[in-house]
Amino acid sequence: MNRPRVRVLIVEDDVVDRMACRRAFAADPTSNFELIEADSGQQGLLQARGAAPDCILLDYHLPDVTGLEFLARLSVDGGAAIPVMMLTGADSATVAAEAMRRGARDYMVKDVDGRYLEMLPTAIHRMLREQRLLVDKRQVEAKFRTLVEQIQAITYIAALDAPQTLLYISPQIQTLGYSPAEWLADPQLHAARMHPAERGWVQAAIEESRMAGAALRLEYRLTARNGDELWFRDQAEVVRDEAGQPLFMQGILIDITPNKLAEQALQQSQDELRRLAAHQENIKEHERKRIAQEIHDELGGLLTGIKAYISVAMERTAVAGSPAEPLLADASALAQDAIQTVRRVITDLRPSVLDQLGVWAALEWYAGQIEQRSGLHCICHVTPAAAALELGPERSTMLFRIVQEALTNVVRHAEASTVQLDVDLRDNSLQLSIIDDGKGIDTERLLNRESWGILGMHERSRHFAGELKISGTPGQGTTLLLRLPLEDRNEQ
Repeated sequence: MNRPRVRVLIVEDDVVDRMACRRAFAADPTSNFELIEADSGQQGLLQARGAAPDCILLDYHLPDVTGLEFLARLSVDGGAAIPVMMLTGADSATVAAEAMRRGARDYMVKDVDGRYLEMLPTAIHRMLREQRLLVDKRQVEAKFRTLVEQIQAITYIAALDAPQTLLYISPQIQTLGYSPAEWLADPQLHAARMHPAERGWVQAAIEESRMAGAALRLEYRLTARNGDELWFRDQAEVVRDEAGQPLFMQGILIDITPNKLAEQALQQSQDELRRLAAHQENIKEHERKRIAQEIHDELGGLLTGIKAYISVAMERTAVAGSPAEPLLADASALAQDAIQTVRRVITDLRPSVLDQLGVWAALEWYAGQIEQRSGLHCICHVTPAAAALELGPERSTMLFRIVQEALTNVVRHAEASTVQLDVDLRDNSLQLSIIDDGKGIDTERLLNRESWGILGMHERSRHFAGELKISGTPGQGTTLLLRLPLEDRNEQ
């Protein structure tokens, strides 16, 4: 079996000690130690550069330099990666500690009996194993750092016991105009760059997350050094050891400013479209009202006059004793039918009861009309608290049109026998519910953006900050719930 080769540089001016070390290594059954010897510090430094040893066994007392001086020169010469074990006297604990501080990986005490020689191969193996682990760790860290510093986000590591303390911040922090050193040097800088309107709750959320070891998901604004206001998504998770114990919080800050600007522009566009739709709806209602008034005043008046003339003609014929003219009776009946048609058109355009008696009376009247026309049993109940509320004309129209659309849908699609409409006042909000016992609305229809009636109800309610929900259960009917917030108890 081939034993692994280990190249050891022994920097020792005592020939006897070198011979003793040589014998100790030769007796080790696990490895093939190849020894390189130097009897001075200068020679040891030359061998370290040229022979590429796996490790160095260094005596503290050398004829030209001390062991500490050797470590310093080795570091300057680029040999800091070579692990060094310091050999010290029995009373040199302070020297050993200083040697470890300056770069030595381990030390052994030369005892008078030479028992340290027996442990020397094992100690070298342990030091080399630790060196390999250290090298692997550094390689992993280097790969991680390279990966982190290439992504388009600011990566950070935060302490769990000190919420404002960062252990690491990636160079991408330069997005805000600061270097990693500047950001880490001032634990208050992160909070100071938060938008004043968000600072309080963001700091509280971050502290709670880190102290509890819980995941973090936030969106907030940070102000760059040049004054630019940037939006960031802050996401962090707790890193735990193999035993599940929390170690630190690792997170990223993702610049979402373009997304936020696009979102704000989209929201502004939607708001403008809603205002435009509401304005058009207002114009439409006013136009309906005007047309209904003109039909009532002009066409209705003309038809009423025609019927009156026909009635007078029929009365005169009867008084004269002449036989009744069948065409006059037919004309009178046609005139009455035309008058009824005009009234129905006027009602469909704009029910006069809505303007004359108010929305609550209009709802009760319309429920009665639905029951009369379709045979659907329609129950309308408005609580006294709601009935005492005076809605403005625009909200009244909105509420009536939503009820009108909802009841029309029940008649056309629900196959219901009963529908109940309830209006109440709760928590300074108007609550409207329409519940039928039909087959239940199809979920796909609720999600269909081309269901203009449902979409129109939603848009009407949103214009007044209302919340409209429609739900259906197959075979058990459909429920419409409208919650309309009120600014005060007497809306004008």
